[in-house]
Amino acid sequence: MPKINRYVDISQIDKEAKKDYIDRHSPFIHCADEAKKGEKFKVKVKVGNEYCHPDDYDHYIAYVQLWDGETLLGQATFTPGSLGNQCSQVEVDFYIVPTKSKLKLTAMSYCTKHGLWESEVKEVKVSE
Repeated sequence: MPKINRYVDISQIDKEAKKDYIDRHSPFIHCADEAKKGEKFKVKVKVGNEYCHPDDYDHYIAYVQLWDGETLLGQATFTPGSLGNQCSQVEVDFYIVPTKSKLKLTAMSYCTKHGLWESEVKEVKVSE
């Protein structure tokens, strides 16, 4: 099992010292706080909030996943150069249909050089 890097596990001192490194690898979930049961719900996952990530042959974001607890909801896979071989922020829009009363969303991103990174949990209330 690969080591999972989590933004929340890093001390405040390291967060400041390594802010660009941590930010460019961490996935961030952007979505509404509420969804309607049985209706499509858009969840954007963006890797890097402020800083871009390389898109080189040997150093790129290989995939982004969206999870609800321990259930994999979706995955987007990338090949080197899909972002034009330029420093960029990977963004993926997932469309899911909630079927229960609450979602506990987590995103994962995998950098081919720096491993697996996990987002903070985003809870979404689902109404009827």
